[in-house]
Amino acid sequence: QVQLVESGGGLVQAGGSLRLSCAASGGTFSTYTMGWFRQAPGKEREFVAAIRWSGSSTNYADSVKGRFTISRDNAKNTVLLQMNSLKPEDTAVYYCAAKVSFISTIEGDYNYWGQGTQVTVSS
Repeated sequence: QVQLVESGGGLVQAGGSLRLSCAASGGTFSTYTMGWFRQAPGKEREFVAAIRWSGSSTNYADSVKGRFTISRDNAKNTVLLQMNSLKPEDTAVYYCAAKVSFISTIEGDYNYWGQGTQVTVSS
């Protein structure tokens, strides 16, 4: 059983940056593909970024490409999401998720979820 705890959310002005962190415990972190998803008010949860267990492969939603960077530190059981050039439309609750095996953009493929952290971008 993997437990995931996100941190780093907050309020930032448009054009600013935030770094989200997800700390994992339980399980073998280095074997999990890790993903970030987000859910804006009134909308469905959507894929943001994912990184393979080795860190050798990443995938991003088109809406965040070039602005967000996902990374991981297997020694610290942590996955990060660096968010730059933030826009008001990035406002959402951001969730960390874990799955075994291949990288995926599909919410249903992920087995473990954190509680989420709020990111609010003001215009």
